[in-house]
Amino acid sequence: MEQFQMEVAMLLQKTLKLNDVELKMDGETGKFTGYASVFGGVDSYGDTIVKGAFESTLRANGKPLMYLEHSWQSPFSNGAGLLPIGKFDRVSEDDHGLLVSGELTPGMSISADVRAAMLHGTIDGLSIGGYVKKGDYDEIENGRVIRKWTRLVEVSVTAMPADNVARISSVKSGGMDAAIAEVETVRDLEYLLRDAGGFSKGAAMALVARVKTLFHSGDPGEQGDTKQMKAILEKISRIAA
Repeated sequence: MEQFQMEVAMLLQKTLKLNDVELKMDGETGKFTGYASVFGGVDSYGDTIVKGAFESTLRANGKPLMYLEHSWQSPFSNGAGLLPIGKFDRVSEDDHGLLVSGELTPGMSISADVRAAMLHGTIDGLSIGGYVKKGDYDEIENGRVIRKWTRLVEVSVTAMPADNVARISSVKSGGMDAAIAEVETVRDLEYLLRDAGGFSKGAAMALVARVKTLFHSGDPGEQGDTKQMKAILEKISRIAA
């Protein structure tokens, strides 16, 4: 698969329950229509996606691929996981959200399994996966307002059960070292832990608070303490490389 190169980009995955997706499926053909993302909602990280966020990526990059459980970027995926399970014939924004229409690949065993699971309700979510970088979102008190997805890579059928689930699994293309280099504030560190480390919002905040306590920090924005935290993350990155 062609590697997508860009500066320090976070790979985001945000999931909706199929009930909220308003899924309509033809059980005979494997065709389905529904919403992959809904505008204006607030997820468990406090993030909101606004109307217009996908326009530029759809115009520049075309329709996203279709996968099961984001298997294209999973470190545990075998070769079959890199193969799309279907294709989208329509992906566009309306006032409500990102509307997708697609078909599971006929004659493909995993696609048949996914179709059966969707009809049975054992798979009950759709999740968007793509890249967002600094400047694509505005920080607010308890989260972010995402104005732009730099690239929408794929939409996955997923078993994640809740519409407020938001998982950010890794930092791509720029690498962890480049992401660490952009940490300038304690809040940047919290976002890095959430986005690159997969920490929940509460866990990221708790870890940052613990680090601040260890450094006896009086001011959360003190540059010296941030440099110390950055140095620790750089050591972790080298060990994990």
